[in-house]
Amino acid sequence: MAKFFANLPLVLIVGLAVAVLIAVFPDSGYRSPTGDLVNGVLQWLHVFFGITWIGLLYYFNFVQTPTMPTIPAELKPGVSKYIAPKALFYFRWGAAFTVLTGLLLAWSYGELKEALTLDPSARLIGIGMYLALIMAFNVWFIIWPNQKKVLGIVTADDAAKAKAAATAGIASRLNVLLSIPMLLAMTNAH
Repeated sequence: MAKFFANLPLVLIVGLAVAVLIAVFPDSGYRSPTGDLVNGVLQWLHVFFGITWIGLLYYFNFVQTPTMPTIPAELKPGVSKYIAPKALFYFRWGAAFTVLTGLLLAWSYGELKEALTLDPSARLIGIGMYLALIMAFNVWFIIWPNQKKVLGIVTADDAAKAKAAATAGIASRLNVLLSIPMLLAMTNAH
């Protein structure tokens, strides 16, 4: 049993298989939001990627960033060389796939245009979408480029690293701020 749970890809595959069985088993009680299996899968993927993205946003802001000043200097490379780059990989791709599946989901509901134009029929989901788009922009074009400097992935002197850390920190805290109304909009639109 321990060998199985030590294998993350295998655990994910089995979890996916169980979810698929629930979705296709006639007596499971599963009903996709519109009765369409494709739409249900999109919704499920959107939530999965969203949890990955926002979960890591909260990890960085509630755990890693506040804890780093208390970590002894000799232990910090463990975080900056191993944990942070891996977490940032899932963070930025979670953001990208959340946005992609969200746009596909709005399209599948037939409300993409209405959401993007903030039509009253889809205004709340549209507000959530715009907040998420701003947040994803921050992830890819502000946080990630600056974190590459901070982590030494891109060469930068100490002054540039300090400036990059401050810039990434502000963008990350802005994303925490925006995530609160974004989650309200996303969870209450349907």
